[in-house]
Amino acid sequence: MKSIVVGTAGHIDHGKTALVKALTGIDADRLQEEKRRGITIDLGFAHLELPGPDGEKIRLGFVDVPGHERFVRNMLAGVGGIDLVLFVIAADESIKPQTREHFDICRLLAVRRGITVLTKADLVDEETLAVARLEVRDFLRGSFLDPDQAPVVAVSLKTGAGVDELKRELARVATEVPAKDSSAYFRLPIDRVFTMKGFGTVITGTLVAGSVSKESEVEIFPQRRRARERGIEVHGQSAEMANAGQRTALNLAGPDISTHSLARGMTLAASGVFEPTRRADVSLTLLQGARPLRDRARVHLHAFTDETVAEVVLHGAKEIRPGESAFAQLCTAHPMLLLPGDRFILRQFSPVITIGGGIVLDSAPLRGKTPALNAFLSILANGNPSEVLQARIARRATDGLSLRQAIAETGWSRGQIESVASELEKRGSLIRGPVIKEGEIWIDAGIIGNLKRDFLEELAKFHQQNPLVSGIGGEELREKLEAPPTAYNAALNSLLKEKKVDLSGEQVRAAGRSIVMNEDEAESKRIIEQAFRGAGLKVPTLKEVLAGLKLDPARAQRIVTLLLREKVLVKVSEDLVFHRDSLQSLRQAVANYKIKASKIDVAGFKDLTGVTRKYAIPLLEYLDRERITRRVGDERVIV
Repeated sequence: MKSIVVGTAGHIDHGKTALVKALTGIDADRLQEEKRRGITIDLGFAHLELPGPDGEKIRLGFVDVPGHERFVRNMLAGVGGIDLVLFVIAADESIKPQTREHFDICRLLAVRRGITVLTKADLVDEETLAVARLEVRDFLRGSFLDPDQAPVVAVSLKTGAGVDELKRELARVATEVPAKDSSAYFRLPIDRVFTMKGFGTVITGTLVAGSVSKESEVEIFPQRRRARERGIEVHGQSAEMANAGQRTALNLAGPDISTHSLARGMTLAASGVFEPTRRADVSLTLLQGARPLRDRARVHLHAFTDETVAEVVLHGAKEIRPGESAFAQLCTAHPMLLLPGDRFILRQFSPVITIGGGIVLDSAPLRGKTPALNAFLSILANGNPSEVLQARIARRATDGLSLRQAIAETGWSRGQIESVASELEKRGSLIRGPVIKEGEIWIDAGIIGNLKRDFLEELAKFHQQNPLVSGIGGEELREKLEAPPTAYNAALNSLLKEKKVDLSGEQVRAAGRSIVMNEDEAESKRIIEQAFRGAGLKVPTLKEVLAGLKLDPARAQRIVTLLLREKVLVKVSEDLVFHRDSLQSLRQAVANYKIKASKIDVAGFKDLTGVTRKYAIPLLEYLDRERITRRVGDERVIV
């Protein structure tokens, strides 16, 4: 059964609550003060089922809002999730101040469908009713309620005239309303909290996205508390599940869950998916009758059932003039759960009147303004899903965007994001990084292209400065590029596939790179190697060996570094370097010694090798590090 949420709008005493009662039989004024004063103060709720034009039933949930100017903030808490509006105008009074303000609010919230209802038709003659119709037509022309496109129904709630026609139009228009997305992640702004005997804490609200089932875990925003949903009612009837577009009551349980810890303005949402924010980039529009809005102005912000004070930081402008639109950032006094596509209303800080509204584009803005910010926001405002995801990935540069971040930033389902990402990958627009805790990482292909260029330039510079070194350590190169591991590895893997670089262990070098020495360097390398090979374990110092070379100290040291990297020479201590053949012979000697004894001390080692204590201690410590021996007291156990 299709579920539609219908909201009322209009001036005080134009008959909104009476109209809802005539349609549903339910008095939406639930407070004693409302009944005593005869005006609606807070939100009221009712429901009705109607047969659609095709015979299928439609479930209508009504949100009745107050019309008095003092209670516009309560009205705003109710209209955020409506699909269709009953725009109520009394035939005997026609257009009044709150008629205009409520109409502006509906337009700013992008309500797409509605019915204009001329109430109190029995109080005027036919001529006056005709004049009222003309005034309404002129007032609504060009809007979503334009009488050429949307129905206008005159009713008398005293005689019942026009009520049946209104029900037929309701059913017809409701059929045209697109269904909300039940496959999205669950979100329900809370508009009422109360205790029900035998059940405990109950909240109500309009389910604006996704679905919720009994016993599921939910998260309460902005506090980030967890709760368990142990009972569901949809339009007063128990249900196993509630779907997007339904007026829903949920019975919550959990630590610290009570009427004192919950309030209107909070939001229930899927657990562990979203992040609250105090900054959101938006597109906002100022009403024609408003004053100019200056940069850094303070306003009252209303989004769904939540409200707070916010500062408006304009992007690239000093002020917005009446009727203009602009990109801006809203900095809120308290955290809110906002997602791209959410609509909001702005009211002047003082006096408190509605001045504009707009749509959230980005609820996870990066710190600092950039020259490309407005271009990025234009893509978010007007781009298709592929363009939007590509822009979000690109702005993260080499950090990339994880699947988890993408879900939290967009509110899209996992399946939708993965589908769009796969399409971008096929086009060559993104590079997939490894799967981490936050899910897969996606990096813009252009960013990786730039990193690959820098990679090869840095590698060429290294080879030029170090002609006698075969390659650079991967971590050293990554730090020079100032690239996070994910982006570095993506660039490296791509260059390896393109055969532009070679990888040997941890060393990276340009493809085909080899060490070319002149005659003096080649001769010096031979002399150094021979000096240490011929010395056995009684090696000279490096300083002594290098002093006999024709090369300058810097080039000589580079040859030593090359021999160390090639593991021809092995540095055993800060002062002692040995040839690998000598150390291999030592290993064999210790292995042979083990046949006679399982342990050896310093004196025994000196006898075995013929070296002095100067060499014996560093060599024994080397054997310990290589796990050939293990020190126990003053002796070594031969492993």
